[in-house]
Amino acid sequence: MRLSTVILPIKRWHEGGREDWQRAEELGFHTAYTYDHLSWRTFRDGPWFGAVPTLTAAAAATSRLRLGTLVTSPNFRHPVTLAKELITLDDVSNGRITLGIGAGGSGFDATALGQTPWTPRERADRFGEFVPLLDRLLTQDVVSYQGVHYSADEVRNIPGCMQRPRLPFAVAATGPRGMRLAVMHGQAWVTTGDPALYETGTPQESLAAVYGQIGRLTELGHAAGRDVRPMEKIMLTGFTPDRPLESFEAFVDFAGSHAEAGITEIVIHWPVPDTYFHADRKIFERIATEGLAQLGG
Repeated sequence: MRLSTVILPIKRWHEGGREDWQRAEELGFHTAYTYDHLSWRTFRDGPWFGAVPTLTAAAAATSRLRLGTLVTSPNFRHPVTLAKELITLDDVSNGRITLGIGAGGSGFDATALGQTPWTPRERADRFGEFVPLLDRLLTQDVVSYQGVHYSADEVRNIPGCMQRPRLPFAVAATGPRGMRLAVMHGQAWVTTGDPALYETGTPQESLAAVYGQIGRLTELGHAAGRDVRPMEKIMLTGFTPDRPLESFEAFVDFAGSHAEAGITEIVIHWPVPDTYFHADRKIFERIATEGLAQLGG
């Protein structure tokens, strides 16, 4: 079991931003992710910085901590330009980048460029084209492609990623089409649990849903001829009925039960005072330094 964190890109770099990423490394987190949005939910009318520049700065300010997005989506990204940025970021970080990637949602990102929001089916269609093309762009020196939604014309990406054959993809998906992409292209799979259970479900129902999701991922792997047992299975917390940051004991119980379900990495949010992501800093840091040891991890 690994423990990681999400640091929201809401602080100016020289007013506490740098220190948060460096502290994440000091605390021993496996990976520090950030959200790749143009703005997000209740933070929309406040500070919000770009994911790729933030991760580039974090790469320069740290030396061991893995870094990544959780998640990038096609809502405002194009595979060609994203691939160039990722190759550069992987180089600057000396091979410490993971790309969390998902189909995106219907929030502000979906309309910021002036487009009509895509339907769930359109998002799935675009995601189904986006991921394989990005895979090619990150593994081949020259790529040409003409698809329904995306194209590339003799695109050069030399010298490629530091990580070979490319940086890892952590594919966020709970539906069958997205899970198939995770099976075909992912080194990791990401879940936030079952969103239908967030407000009215119980922790027990949520855990059962995660068991079910991993079961479906396993079945899709068998159908594709891939054993998904070695694949990392990441649980992004904060969107289930559980409250794993309420106490050290609550986290240990949550982590233990989800490890039994097959989750291999738990991601907790860096505390943000006076928001939904408020947490007691002492409890948070104790979880970071002692939480997995309590489980023998």
